[in-house]
Amino acid sequence: MEWLNDNAQAISAVASICTLFVWVFYAQLLYNGYVRQRRPRVIINRGKGIGVDAICLISNMSSEAIYVQHLVAVLHTQKRSYSLDVVEYQQHGGKHQEADYRTHQGPLASGDYLNIQSFGDIVKQVKDYWEIDDNLLQEQNIQLEIRVIAIYGSEDMPTGASRTFNLDLNASPNHQLIPASVDTDRLNNRGQRKRVLEWAKEIETHKAR
Repeated sequence: MEWLNDNAQAISAVASICTLFVWVFYAQLLYNGYVRQRRPRVIINRGKGIGVDAICLISNMSSEAIYVQHLVAVLHTQKRSYSLDVVEYQQHGGKHQEADYRTHQGPLASGDYLNIQSFGDIVKQVKDYWEIDDNLLQEQNIQLEIRVIAIYGSEDMPTGASRTFNLDLNASPNHQLIPASVDTDRLNNRGQRKRVLEWAKEIETHKAR
């Protein structure tokens, strides 16, 4: 007790510092939980099958609604990449004719999903738009990338999501479309959002031509 009395001030200071560290630790946990909850989460996946006949599904797993601006399909070949805004293509019925369509552009509530169309139809649209030769699609190491460009909440910078699938039309139906990664790539940090903004600018510039 005598030692405690002699060192009471030092013990009190150490206890205060330890208490401060504990509060900082819990505050950091609460902040990380809040940021994680506020972070947009968009998932690109297959549904009703696993081949090119599978449906491309866009799911919003964010805590709030998102506004889908563009859905872009990019066909990566050994020579070059061919990109197409699926929404814009459907609105104009392809290159040469108008067609009825169900727009995929607009708000998507939390927990809701979009059924775009089959992956095979997406590949066909890119092929028709760019007039790609059928032989090119029979080559190896072709990939189909699906990009989502969206606005989340009141944030100024767009957010995005991307997932790439290995495409092999020569394989058996169940192996024609294989995801290149286990999960969807979330493009949420500042550098990634700048890249998403560049994607959007490229689309708008292409429309103006």
